[in-house]
Amino acid sequence: MKHYFLVLLCIPMFCLSQTTEETVAQLFDKKQYSKAETILKEAVAASPNNRQLIELLGDAYGYQKKWDGAIENYEKLVEMDDFNANYHYKYGGAKGMKALEVNKFKALGLIGDVKRAFKRAAELDPTHIDVRWAMVELYMQLPGIVGGSYKKSMKYANELENLSKVDGYLAKGYIYEYDDEPKKAEEYYKKAIEVGGSMTCYDKLTNLYVKENQPLKAIANLEKSHTKHQRNAMHYQIGKVAADYNIQLEKGEKCLYLYITNYTSKDGVPVCWAYYRLSQIFKHKGNKQKALEWINKALAEEKLDPFTEHKAEVLAM
Repeated sequence: MKHYFLVLLCIPMFCLSQTTEETVAQLFDKKQYSKAETILKEAVAASPNNRQLIELLGDAYGYQKKWDGAIENYEKLVEMDDFNANYHYKYGGAKGMKALEVNKFKALGLIGDVKRAFKRAAELDPTHIDVRWAMVELYMQLPGIVGGSYKKSMKYANELENLSKVDGYLAKGYIYEYDDEPKKAEEYYKKAIEVGGSMTCYDKLTNLYVKENQPLKAIANLEKSHTKHQRNAMHYQIGKVAADYNIQLEKGEKCLYLYITNYTSKDGVPVCWAYYRLSQIFKHKGNKQKALEWINKALAEEKLDPFTEHKAEVLAM
């Protein structure tokens, strides 16, 4: 539920004035949520019944993890329109995120509201995929004593499968992985790849293999993913697994060189981490000089603890 609520905060812009729309959209795009909050607070004060402005203000709070502010604004929306599934979804999501940050006793007082909000959203919109994902995760993560339920989680996974095969398979893979049934999780993540084949599908299977200490399968899956999606980030992931598990070092080295050569900021992982992984690989190979060369390049970019600790290990070779 945590992942899906944060990622799926939406930005409905189509009814705002052109100036406000462009300004808020630009600020959200630049992740300048505090500035957007200031503008939206003034706009809501001037138009207190504008639901779109209130929703955007709730989103601005949510992006900053200011859950009290998000809850307040989403609750206003629910009171203004009890038949809007997305308002209930966002209200429940904000309360759920708040519950993750408070002590267990306070969290117990929030869980009931989260369940009711999600259930209402699911009832209002039989096609609402996001809330069904939230329900899958919520019921798996909650202890049984406060309403956690494998059966209920699977119920919503089945509903997801009826709406979207790939979401249903991913949800069932998640349930089985969470329930420590890796073979069944693998089966459903593979089904998701067959019918969807998105990066998310491949990533879920790769992460499962890494978690289950199956690096060779992880590398093979990463290579399949790269064949389909041609993303430079895959070169880093293969190099990382090779370095972490001391396997297929030649392949890992080659992939890291490719990552560095083709690197752009869109690849996600800073290039200094590729330098670090290369240093790990050369350490595995017993090449102290090369290992030291690459870790020094990493440290020249960022003086991070893992880099410093690794350099000490290289110097002790």
